[in-house]
Amino acid sequence: MIEFFFDCSSPWTYLAFHNIRPLAKELGAEIAWRPILVGGIFNTVNPSVYAQREKPVPLKARYMLKDLGDWARSAGLAIKMPPTVFPVNSVKAMRGCIWLGRDVVPFATAVFETYWAEDKDISQDAVLAEICKKVGIDEQKFFAGISEQGTKDQLKANTEEVVARGGFGSPTIFVGKTDMYFGNDRLPLIREALLRRKASAA
Repeated sequence: MIEFFFDCSSPWTYLAFHNIRPLAKELGAEIAWRPILVGGIFNTVNPSVYAQREKPVPLKARYMLKDLGDWARSAGLAIKMPPTVFPVNSVKAMRGCIWLGRDVVPFATAVFETYWAEDKDISQDAVLAEICKKVGIDEQKFFAGISEQGTKDQLKANTEEVVARGGFGSPTIFVGKTDMYFGNDRLPLIREALLRRKASAA
């Protein structure tokens, strides 16, 4: 079992969300998708992110853009960094991911692509309505669902849970509940962890 804690407002999460699915399929691992609010994590345990955004190290920032572009090219994905609206308020989109439950992948994929490839503001209801139409979700049911208290509470609970388990950003990925990995570039290590578990179970 892979647990994938994610927020669609993160470019590295866009890459990992895309890349981890074929890996899991290849190795026969099930993915539990766990939507979170990464801003809630930063506010609680990782406020240094905000300081880095206000006063970036120029050489490091320049390399980060190259690195992101290289990873995107490797994955066959288009990413505009930074988007016109950055950072973005992803709370409604992530509540949508909670509301959809096991059916989240088409919607989350469309949210990632709409924000990172098409440069549209996913905080806007009109943009979310477009995404619903694209993936065949009833718009009225969607907006009603993300307004339910249970949906809001579950998103908050997921965010608090990943912090309690040692997470500090998105994506945070667990193999077998306790083996934690952070970021798209840890996927080779996740592969090794899954192979070890398969070997020990054989």
